Amino acid sequence: MSSSALDAVPSDLECSSRLAGLQLTQAAGILLRLPQEIIAQAMVVFTRFYLGPEGGSFRISSAKVCESSNSKCLKNNLVLISSSEPQTPRSVCSVYAYLTSDNVRKSFDKPATCDPSSYYLSEGDYYSTRSILLQTECIILRTLSFDVKIVTPHHLAMTYLQTLGVFQAEPSSKSRAVAARTLAQLNLALFSPQLLYVTNQPIALAVAAIYLASREVGVKLPGNEWWEVFDVEREDLGFLVVAMRSCEAWIRAEKEKWLDRPCPLDIGELEVELKRRGQDSDG
Repeated sequence: MSSSALDAVPSDLECSSRLAGLQLTQAAGILLRLPQEIIAQAMVVFTRFYLGPEGGSFRISSAKVCESSNSKCLKNNLVLISSSEPQTPRSVCSVYAYLTSDNVRKSFDKPATCDPSSYYLSEGDYYSTRSILLQTECIILRTLSFDVKIVTPHHLAMTYLQTLGVFQAEPSSKSRAVAARTLAQLNLALFSPQLLYVTNQPIALAVAAIYLASREVGVKLPGNEWWEVFDVEREDLGFLVVAMRSCEAWIRAEKEKWLDRPCPLDIGELEVELKRRGQDSDG
């Protein structure tokens, strides 16, 4: 049981808030022009922080750090700032200020035109947010016992494709398509409600993504049970394939669920949603 569940946050609302935070993290990484592997590491750290009874709670952890709208999102900067392509605190704070502005949140999946003053960070706001960022990093490190090393399956998947002979001396259109779909499946799995990156080994994730990609593109891989070469059991592969296939439909359902109101990203918005649900049940 998670800390959020212990604080009476419904499981569906916990999943929705986690998805919103992960989407925000990915968008920030793209705007900061970071490699997908680093973005994936930040997303996994975000997911791990809110797991278990000793982890962070969507209902109280952000309030303990500060009362700003993007305090919860700043948790990912531990990876963004300390990665192989470090970002300055000012860049990170500016990007999150933009992404959490009202107009951008209302049109998150399409181009937004908004007044620059709505996301402008004054010097005072910047230093305040940077202080929050540093405090939040300390909380993450303590909660995760300073274990923030993340191994992602992206490079493994490309190596396995080469081992399986998908990449020839001159890559064909199909081999490129398999590689692209493999990476797409791995990126989509980061949002899975089954928390695939936390509950499964990178090797298994890479193999499952290759399996799905080869089926989608129509590329036949050598051998009947080639996944055993990478020490992945049929049962584990089957579970991951089903979970990855269902992820896109689940995200689409979540998007439709929050069409009329924003998904909670901070403690204030979460309390409003819990109050609304309470009134609905009373009515």
